[in-house]
Amino acid sequence: MGNSYAGQLRTTRFEEVLHNSIEASLRSNTVVPRPVFSQLYLEAEQLPLHSGRVENEEEEDGSESNSPLIPYQMKPPPEGCCTTDGFCQAGRDLRLSSLVSEPLNVAPSFLLVGAKSPSAPDTLLVCAVDRRFLPDERGRNALLGFSGNCIGCGEKGFRYFTEFSNHINLKLSTQPKKQKHLKYHLYRNNQGQLVRGAAICWKGLGNTSRGSRGDWGIFSSGSPVGPIGQPHLADLRPPLTNGSHTPLSQNPLPHTAVLSNGPGRPTVIGTLNAGPPKKRHKGWSPESSAVKTPPASSSSSSSLTNGTKPGRTHCPFSHNLILCSSIWCVCVCLWSPGHGSLPQLSGKVCDVQVSSLLQSCYQNSQALPRVYQHYGPSPIQPLSVEMQILLTVYYLVQLGPDQVPLIQDLEQIFMRSWRESHLREIRQHQHQQPQPGLSLPQAPSTLPGLPQAQVLTPSQLPWLAQLAASSCGEGVVVQEEKVSMALGLAGTFTRLMEGRLAHTNYVVIICTAKGQETESCVVVTGKHQCRILVEGMFSPSDSLREISQQLSSGMTQELTAFCNSLGPDGDVDVLLGGAARESRSHPPPLSSSQESTGDSKYRVEWREVRPIQLAVARKLLSHVCAIADSSTQNLDLGSFDRVHFLICVPPSEVTFQQTVLHLWNSGVLQQLGLEQECLSQREAEHYVVKMDQEARARIDDLIQEAHRNSNTLYIVVHDHAHWDISSGPYGASGGDSGGGLVDSLLNSLQIRDATNILTLHVTSFPFALQTQHTRISPYNEIHWPSAFNNDMDLYHEKTRYFGVSELLDSTRSGSGLPLLRYDSSFESMASVLEERFPKLHSAVIRTQVLVQHYCVALMAVSGRPGSGGRSIHKHTSVETLEIVQSLLSSAQRCPTHHGHMVLLRIPSLALAGWAHQRLAWVRQRLGLGERFEIILGNPSQALSVGQSFTERIKAWLKIQETDWVPRTYLELEALPCILILSGADPLGESLPRSLKYCDLRVISSSYLQRTSLEEELGLAAYLMRVESQGSQPLSHVPGSDLSESDRDKLRSTDNEEEERENALKSELPGLGHFPPPHPHSAPQPLRPFSDSSRWPSKSTSSDSSSTLPPSPLQSCSWAQGVSRPPSVLLPRALYDIITACDEGGLPRCTSFLPHLSVDWVSSFRPLLSKMMTCTEQSLYYRQWTIPRPCHMDSSNRPAEGRTDNFHPRRLLLSGPPQVGKTGAYLQFLGILSRMLIRLMEVDIYDEEEINTSETLAGIDVCVLYTQPCAPWPIIDTLRSMPFDYTVHNPKYEDISTVYCPDYYPNTDGNPRRKEDVYLRRRTARIKLSKYAAYNTYHHCEQCHQYTGFNPGYQMYESLLHGFTFSHLLLGEEIQLYFIIPKSKQHHFSFSQPGGQLESMRLPLTSDWNPDCIKSPIFTPTTGRHEHGLFNLYHAMDGAAHLHILVVKEYEMAVYKKYWPNHIMLVLPTVFNGAGIGAAHFLIKELSYHNLGLERRHRLEGGGPPADVWPFIIVSDDSCVMWNAVDLDSHSASGPVERNVSLKQVLQHMEACPDLTQYGLCGIRKWGSRSPSQGKGGGARHEEPFSRGHLHDFLLLNVDLTQDVQYNENRFMCDDVDFTLRAHSAGLLICRFNNFSVMKKQIAIGGYRTFIIKTKITDVPTSIQPSQYICAPDSKHPFLATPAQLLLEKYLQHTSQRLFPLSARNYTHPILSVDCYLNLGPEVTVCFVSSRPHSINISTAELLFSGLLLCFCDSFVTPGFLKKFHFLKGAILCVICADRSSLRQTVVRLELEDEWRFRLSDEFQTANAKEDRPLFFLTGKHI
Repeated sequence: MGNSYAGQLRTTRFEEVLHNSIEASLRSNTVVPRPVFSQLYLEAEQLPLHSGRVENEEEEDGSESNSPLIPYQMKPPPEGCCTTDGFCQAGRDLRLSSLVSEPLNVAPSFLLVGAKSPSAPDTLLVCAVDRRFLPDERGRNALLGFSGNCIGCGEKGFRYFTEFSNHINLKLSTQPKKQKHLKYHLYRNNQGQLVRGAAICWKGLGNTSRGSRGDWGIFSSGSPVGPIGQPHLADLRPPLTNGSHTPLSQNPLPHTAVLSNGPGRPTVIGTLNAGPPKKRHKGWSPESSAVKTPPASSSSSSSLTNGTKPGRTHCPFSHNLILCSSIWCVCVCLWSPGHGSLPQLSGKVCDVQVSSLLQSCYQNSQALPRVYQHYGPSPIQPLSVEMQILLTVYYLVQLGPDQVPLIQDLEQIFMRSWRESHLREIRQHQHQQPQPGLSLPQAPSTLPGLPQAQVLTPSQLPWLAQLAASSCGEGVVVQEEKVSMALGLAGTFTRLMEGRLAHTNYVVIICTAKGQETESCVVVTGKHQCRILVEGMFSPSDSLREISQQLSSGMTQELTAFCNSLGPDGDVDVLLGGAARESRSHPPPLSSSQESTGDSKYRVEWREVRPIQLAVARKLLSHVCAIADSSTQNLDLGSFDRVHFLICVPPSEVTFQQTVLHLWNSGVLQQLGLEQECLSQREAEHYVVKMDQEARARIDDLIQEAHRNSNTLYIVVHDHAHWDISSGPYGASGGDSGGGLVDSLLNSLQIRDATNILTLHVTSFPFALQTQHTRISPYNEIHWPSAFNNDMDLYHEKTRYFGVSELLDSTRSGSGLPLLRYDSSFESMASVLEERFPKLHSAVIRTQVLVQHYCVALMAVSGRPGSGGRSIHKHTSVETLEIVQSLLSSAQRCPTHHGHMVLLRIPSLALAGWAHQRLAWVRQRLGLGERFEIILGNPSQALSVGQSFTERIKAWLKIQETDWVPRTYLELEALPCILILSGADPLGESLPRSLKYCDLRVISSSYLQRTSLEEELGLAAYLMRVESQGSQPLSHVPGSDLSESDRDKLRSTDNEEEERENALKSELPGLGHFPPPHPHSAPQPLRPFSDSSRWPSKSTSSDSSSTLPPSPLQSCSWAQGVSRPPSVLLPRALYDIITACDEGGLPRCTSFLPHLSVDWVSSFRPLLSKMMTCTEQSLYYRQWTIPRPCHMDSSNRPAEGRTDNFHPRRLLLSGPPQVGKTGAYLQFLGILSRMLIRLMEVDIYDEEEINTSETLAGIDVCVLYTQPCAPWPIIDTLRSMPFDYTVHNPKYEDISTVYCPDYYPNTDGNPRRKEDVYLRRRTARIKLSKYAAYNTYHHCEQCHQYTGFNPGYQMYESLLHGFTFSHLLLGEEIQLYFIIPKSKQHHFSFSQPGGQLESMRLPLTSDWNPDCIKSPIFTPTTGRHEHGLFNLYHAMDGAAHLHILVVKEYEMAVYKKYWPNHIMLVLPTVFNGAGIGAAHFLIKELSYHNLGLERRHRLEGGGPPADVWPFIIVSDDSCVMWNAVDLDSHSASGPVERNVSLKQVLQHMEACPDLTQYGLCGIRKWGSRSPSQGKGGGARHEEPFSRGHLHDFLLLNVDLTQDVQYNENRFMCDDVDFTLRAHSAGLLICRFNNFSVMKKQIAIGGYRTFIIKTKITDVPTSIQPSQYICAPDSKHPFLATPAQLLLEKYLQHTSQRLFPLSARNYTHPILSVDCYLNLGPEVTVCFVSSRPHSINISTAELLFSGLLLCFCDSFVTPGFLKKFHFLKGAILCVICADRSSLRQTVVRLELEDEWRFRLSDEFQTANAKEDRPLFFLTGKHI
């Protein structure tokens, strides 16, 4: 062997591996050594390098072989040379720490490496070594020998490492080896420093002597051509063992691959037994590949049936091969040509099946992954056909004799090999443009210079494939064909008929004809593999039809006869005949008369509503609200006043009745107001429909009803939504279950376009609905809270969910018999019969075996004489014996005859019917008819239970109805029974908590989709009560007991057969002779769970009761096991697949294709991760799956220019099976109905007027000034009415009372408590009328244009206009801004189109338009951009009006965003921190200035200026509805109020005669108390018009009030202050009492929301009112709050201390001049005006208890103050803007004559100097 030719193996490497293999074979006689090919091309690969170092960097294993170390003596150095460690012999420093920043001269093609000396282990020496003698990243391509230079002294040309090691003073004690002492690559970092890099990979990425990981890499020779692309054994990584319960994650290396664990094969790659040399083995026997293990656990993506249309494709062949027809299904051809088709052969065709799975797999792998396509042209190439064929051969080699190849495994192998071969290119593209969400499996780190992959040549392929197949003997045969594939197939069939392939499972034919591309075909010849592959080529429906045909044609008679024969032990039917005769002479001990008593412990827990169901219902509601709140306007919840629903379920009678039962017990019908229509459970069936042909009429009726009732929201709940996802056309042409009915009904245009129909899909397996063309938006998915993120603890659940993941956890515990297991005895018997009856379907054989096991077990356990006795135990399995014994003993032991349910899952209806008939016959023969029931679960039929068992259930449930029968499986709680559940798939039937065994041994192993697998396992899902053990903590849930008699169990089904059989035999004499449990013996642990701390055995949780006699509850096995999940028995093939994990830590089944109706986008896709949430899994499937043409979403293609086509009113609720989704969506319907009712209602302030008095001094309360029917006030009459100074608005209950001589306060004091005043005001929930005002959450078609969300009114169409005017009080010009949408520009005048804003247009007094409001409406607002009631479209009843929002500058953008079509007046920046007084001030002054401009325009136009309309409306932002007293209708309590539009109110007020003579008009605040009722409910007269304070809604005459301004500094009570000053100025104020305004309670924003905080921090802190002020020039913490607000707040809360004589002293009020300030509810204020000719109350006889002078002007004179008289000790308070003004005021008013002042009585607000604090001075009257 030379190494001079390219393309072959290097001689030394091949000889070394061959030598090691021969040596290993000589050393071992039990372990077959690792094949040469595996060592050469499939070397183990280690973990990626971490942070530049290897995990075990100190591991030194010497030479390449296992020979002992040879002592080595170094050559003594020359005299005078340096021998110091870290220096060369020339004395130059070589230490890395010294050369970090030194410039080094490195020759071309040389690399800097670090060497380690044993004498200085912490020091790295810098060396320069020729790169040709160093290995690449995979430990290959290193030339033998050495070439190095000294980096210190510069000496070059060291040709031997021994010489070089002496020169650099390594001082070695062993033979110098570069592999041992040259440790690391060195490189310069970004700072230019020389640092240690990655370790030199001398031994490859894995240590073959330890078996780290298999590497499929192919070594190249030293030719210039790069190495061939390397496939990797890492694709077969998870451990493969022959034990059924071996933990899957015990190896510390997560990437360790285990080839097999069968006899004669190493468990770990390369692990050899070090024994004495034995005789050399000639080769590897075929038995060496007998691997009884699960398939290689690469991430699987699809089952073998994916990608093909179900059916058979026949391949003819020559007549000389007809003999092969004697064997059913001789072979399956997995056809995978490069180009071309299968060659045409002639002959009999029934024995060869052709599958295109391999071809599809190869073609899918040829396509580049979509994720890299957007990078543009790239050098990344797919795997060659030759490499795919080679990988396929090695994959087949790894399979055991009982394993079947999985295409999804092969796809993952291809993907990993491609990724590893192009790692550098992939990383470059990812670095250029990272892809969000891409989660490719992590690849190992590589060193610089990763070589490119070389194409594997066709001439190399056959030789390498044969070399790979040589390791498994005859299991895989590689046949090379040079001419054509036809000749290769003919030769294979000839060898097959000659018997030369008897021990061969796979024949790989490789055709490498010249001038053609390489072709290949895998001929599957193994009988077991052929059976599985052929059955997998059928669709599920075709398989069921095939099974029915075999049963009806009599093909199973021989099998039945064979199963009935027990050999020497007799025949089953004969033995049963003898048992029947015996049973007739011995009647059963249990009769129906003995079981009539009920059980006080019996509970039906499925009726309860759990907290987590309510939480999920609220999540559903929030998503519905999110749809309504979105800008798409797809759902207007505000337009619906009721909810109607229809629940669509699969065509299963039990599921239908189960849903009806849940609906009837949920109370939803009562919540929706349907209890009158639904008086019985039968009538509740109207709201549930089975999705069969009768559903079409029900759906059509719903669509028509929804079209008629637009105010009703219809919810279509599609339960079990994954059941029928077929497209309508495909279903109509004979598709699978459902026939596309769901698509034709629920995806119809009528439902899609109906705006009042919302569809909710509910499923446990949403994967098939999450494709690239899904109709459901990812934002509309609601996932059940996971138990793994502690969400469940938030809901205080009394149950714990036990599902698929928990079942899998029990298989990994290793501490007891797992809940999920397989029956090895059953599998062995089924395998034998499958070989004996090759023409029968495996489901037929397995069902026959299973039923026979149950029959024999019933005979054995019954103990009937003549039934065979103990000798027939060997004809059944221990698992079946255990199930039957538990079934029969449970009811026998319980006093009330409670028992367990055994679920027998048989998908075929024909087989299930036969099994039911057979078991019922055996039960009758054995006389066990009253012991347990046998129920056939046929989806199309109602549940049928025997009369005696029905009476037993009625007694437990305490049902008195004579005709009651159970209709659901849930009602079979505690009934001992065998339920045979049939049907191709479970259809959502819920099972009772008494389910103990879930027998799935006969389900198909051919259809490997995630949905089908998890759906079958979901039958065992269980809700365990965590409170069943009394005071146990939540985590202490008892384990599951196998049976009451089976106390001690071993840990493995493979090793426990004999022990368990003996344990069962000891207790089989008869059911009537079971020994009672010892009263003083504690129960032993029966079936511990995976985590002993979380799932303790029953012995650890019942110590306190172990010493007590057994109670009836303790002897009831059903009561003991109510918190125990059921055991699950699976077929061995499915068990191996489900319990294996992929590299993401998830079960392999999660990586399978989600459903038969979808396809993967590409084989090159990332794996699901264990850390993915449900949302991330949804996004994964949406990215990587596409629907097939038969899928109902295949036609849902997005329109051009869009990436999706989501239905806006479609939601998806997903959750684990049996977790309670039905109860959740039923609760959702209830709370949705309540929310709609709530949306139609609003919380209105409903408070009685305050400060009312039945006695007014000097006024006869019986006098009526105006008739109640008078439409408008009469001016003279109104002037004759007294002005009511008292404030009656309840919102001002906490302010100072305004003194009025005619009012006497209630001496009882305030009836309301103080905390009620500040924390909560009384409200009433009122239904919104059609004239209501709305906030931004209201969306209806009528007001789209009004609010500006119509496409014709976009936000960018608003313009900002400046407006300037001057005012004397402010002393400067005021700059305001208007935001005016283009649609509202006609309300304004501009100098030119688009020019300067001049004025706001006002109508004339004489104008009248029935569809127009003349007065502009101003609404000041802050903090309520979402909740403010600015949508007046409905309130105005469509009338044209001018509405202006007055906002602060910093809120301008957010208000513009939410109200794009509203005009906005933006206040100046200086008013950002101002109160409501500033907004009112600017509104009024701007309006007056605008009135002057409009009058000037009118005058210029030739008209009288007085004709311009002078009124504006100032409205609060919480006014929601308006009412009017209906004077024409009278009731016993007086006139009735009705809702009217704001348009009607304003037009009526604007039409008032002589309105321009009124200064201020307003309306009453609404209260539920009738306006004509007195305080005690008695009638009193109510004036239609009155004079008094006005609030919230004002009609303001800006012309008459020009001399009365709002106080721009005020924060509170500015309307009270303004009304008092307006009245004192002689203005006429009128309140229209026949109108009222309703104010909505809005807890967010508003001008009454103030935050007082310090300047040090923005965090609000608790600051007492006494800290609002301080002494001038004192050190006091300043507050970041306006001075006026601090002053008002201080006076409100501390007036009792400031004015001690005024507290509760109504007859001696405080005199307040020219202003009203709130001094707290305990103080009375008397307002007087200092203006000449002002109207004031008579104060001649009053003695005041105090005087308040706030910013008094020149009208206040000493003479004016001398008119008033004060009590001795009365308090004076003078407030000014600064200290100098304060002193000037005291002097000017001569206050020191009657008032005494002290220096300590001067105060200021707690503001910094720059914040302009206010000052006040107090004094006492002399």
